[in-house]
Amino acid sequence: MTAPPDRPDDDTPRPRRSWWVALPLVVFAALAGLFLVRLGSGDPAKIPSALIGAPAPQTVLPALDGLTGIPGLDPAVFKGKVSVVNVWASWCVPCHEEAPLFTRLAEDKRLQLIGINYKDGADNARRFLGRYGNPFSIVGVDGNGRAAIEWGVYGVPETFVVGRDGRIAFKLVGGVTDANYEPVLKREIDKALAAGS
Repeated sequence: MTAPPDRPDDDTPRPRRSWWVALPLVVFAALAGLFLVRLGSGDPAKIPSALIGAPAPQTVLPALDGLTGIPGLDPAVFKGKVSVVNVWASWCVPCHEEAPLFTRLAEDKRLQLIGINYKDGADNARRFLGRYGNPFSIVGVDGNGRAAIEWGVYGVPETFVVGRDGRIAFKLVGGVTDANYEPVLKREIDKALAAGS
């Protein structure tokens, strides 16, 4: 018969397992879960902009080389007209997808379409406009990305509606699609056209 295993006396020190050791892991898991829920639950097109209600940036941009008859961007063009400003590039895949919608939008003579060509080569930008047709009455070139920073651009493409008062009324992050053209962008344009008319 074997003897029962020795039981430690109550006086023997035992290693203490502290829950403090697991605390960083628990906090990390909780934060990761929170971030995952917040990132996955939102529409990136609805990212708020601090510029809503602010005057359009006073950025002067040169015209696109070789694009005859289309001036560069002068901030004075925003006063008195509703403008749709699209930040685009030939290397941007969603820009190719939204180009036909801007061609359709250009048929509305109550507003002016302004393009900001972002970090693009002049030849590539002209080919892009030649392929889809140029919907813009003004094309400014943002070769170094400075104007995009002033406009608060998160990534290309982005579209802004600027009211007659020269203030940014709306910002759409991401491409204009069939799903957001009428219910989102056109609705915001109509609001801007109705304001102060």
